[in-house]
Amino acid sequence: MLRGRPDTVRPKQIIPFVKSDLVNTTYDKPTIIWFGHSCFLIKTKTANILVDPELSSFAGPFSGLVNAFEGADAYQPEDMPPIDVLIVSHDHYDHLDYGTVKKLKKKVKKVVVPMGIGSHFTYWGYDKAKILELNWGESININPQLNITAMPAHHRSGRTFTGNKTLWASYVIEVDGFKLFYSGDTGYSSHFKTIGEQMGPFDLAMMECGQYNNNWSQNHMFPEQTAQAAGDLKAKMILPVHWGKFAEAYHRWNESVTSLLPAADALKIPVTIPKIGEAYTVGSTPLRSNWWNID
Repeated sequence: MLRGRPDTVRPKQIIPFVKSDLVNTTYDKPTIIWFGHSCFLIKTKTANILVDPELSSFAGPFSGLVNAFEGADAYQPEDMPPIDVLIVSHDHYDHLDYGTVKKLKKKVKKVVVPMGIGSHFTYWGYDKAKILELNWGESININPQLNITAMPAHHRSGRTFTGNKTLWASYVIEVDGFKLFYSGDTGYSSHFKTIGEQMGPFDLAMMECGQYNNNWSQNHMFPEQTAQAAGDLKAKMILPVHWGKFAEAYHRWNESVTSLLPAADALKIPVTIPKIGEAYTVGSTPLRSNWWNID
């Protein structure tokens, strides 16, 4: 398929998911539970970390614009455990959902966001004392075992018609002796190599992989670039995100991972692809059940 053709294909069957009490389970090592697109929970010995809160059935200011695939919205805010840290990469609707954030307010202890995004949370009723804004290169210690650092990304920001008045970021999450990386939304650039040299290697990298198009290649990576970026980061494992819930580009819904796998294999970087709601523990065998081959 030519990238950029207007023939997006949604899955013809319900997206496979695991709905269980895994979100409330205790794990000895950092464990990631993905909820579709770029929303995932990192469970550690000392903290529950929810990233890019989008647990709605649509992405946007209202429903009907970008609706979730059937089965991809299995998890709701009510399913989440207490959240020690809520991390946001940028303020686009598919990464920062008002309905989700509003319902989570009583569960969230701290919020970590790039510069400027704290204003959304205060407007929505969050206590200012809970909110920490980071510039690129700045860090926060949540507890003695958990440090979060905001790092560069090549993207943009904004809600409705307001653009680029808030910052966007990737994140390095150091927890329990492990190093994790989250790319946020980003185009491929030299920042990956710089981060890898400064802070790598990484035990696991949650990498943007989906919703790409030639017209916005500066802001989103193609799957082959996702693999290369992971190599630049010195990542030991890739967990692809930014796919599996919404169709926001013109490629088939699962093309991103089917293109990523051979590119990552060529670089000898393992890829783990959990179902929505399935738990992946850092350092364990990759999840590769081929569940995305449902069309």
